[in-house]
Amino acid sequence: MSLVGWIEGDDPELMWQERALCAQTDPESFFPEKGGSTREAKRVCLSCDVRGECLEYALAHDERFGIWGGLSERERRKLKKRA
Repeated sequence: MSLVGWIEGDDPELMWQERALCAQTDPESFFPEKGGSTREAKRVCLSCDVRGECLEYALAHDERFGIWGGLSERERRKLKKRA
């Protein structure tokens, strides 16, 4: 199963997901068990061309689970508090 599996229709706002490196990677590394390592997912994010769009999406939609745009949920929460 790919991470882009939830795309409904051809919403241009979500087209970045088709270019996301995570769509070509094991999704379980982006949603580790509590206390599990996020290192592999974050390494993939570092070289992803749509990392910015991914992070914007996660912040705008208050994603509470997983690695989005190279940040964990806790890191995204801290970022939102600073904004």
